[in-house]
Amino acid sequence: MCEIIAEFLGTMLLILLGNGVVANVVLNKTKGNNGGWIVITMGWGLAVFVGVAVAGPVSGAHLNPAVTIGLAVAGIFAWSKVALFIIAQILGAAMGAFLVWLMYRDHFNETEDGGAKLACYSTGPAIRNFASNAISEIIGTFVLVFVIFYLVGPSLAGEGIEHAKIGLGTLGALPVALLVVAIGLSLGGTTGYAINPARDLGPRIMHAILPMKNKGTSDWGYALIPIIAPIVGAILAAVLFMYLSSQSCYLITLFN
Repeated sequence: MCEIIAEFLGTMLLILLGNGVVANVVLNKTKGNNGGWIVITMGWGLAVFVGVAVAGPVSGAHLNPAVTIGLAVAGIFAWSKVALFIIAQILGAAMGAFLVWLMYRDHFNETEDGGAKLACYSTGPAIRNFASNAISEIIGTFVLVFVIFYLVGPSLAGEGIEHAKIGLGTLGALPVALLVVAIGLSLGGTTGYAINPARDLGPRIMHAILPMKNKGTSDWGYALIPIIAPIVGAILAAVLFMYLSSQSCYLITLFN
């Protein structure tokens, strides 16, 4: 149960600070209005740092169904815990989104642009092309999960699912935060880099529920892309990691 609570709280903080920086930049009459993409990507990276630092010692700080599934596919996280972790992550994301609304509710009501309000909750494409959008999310999540495998250590492939708490841990907070900043700066311009199904779904549900003036649509027609594509990217990353882990000469060269 402690692991589930940690995933809930870590994901809640991730979304509170991550979606919070978006709200600070795009909503009217905030101190950070028009801060730009660099502010958003840095804010998201620091949000990841905080979430991982809090949840890492207890759950391994997955904070992302794609990470959880990727670890399970690679055989280093117990499948029996996957569903509970994902539920905790989605609920944590929804709570974080609620807190963003509570924090910025006056500014949401001062903003007429429904698209800007939705951006404070969930992602959307710069150019709406579902095939290209899916590819963008697959590539971004592949980079995230593949690099995470190496951040948590090369020995994981042989440790087995009995180490079900394996994940980023506290020491992984800064490297993975920098990784998310890199993904945002380099790959985030096409879809807003969801790279996390819970990060998109939980807040999108809250956007649909919470009262706001001129709210606009929650864009459910796009919602499957940031749910399915990151999972595909994570699975591809896990498959490649398992293949490379089986090549002992590769690991010896890389880590010695």
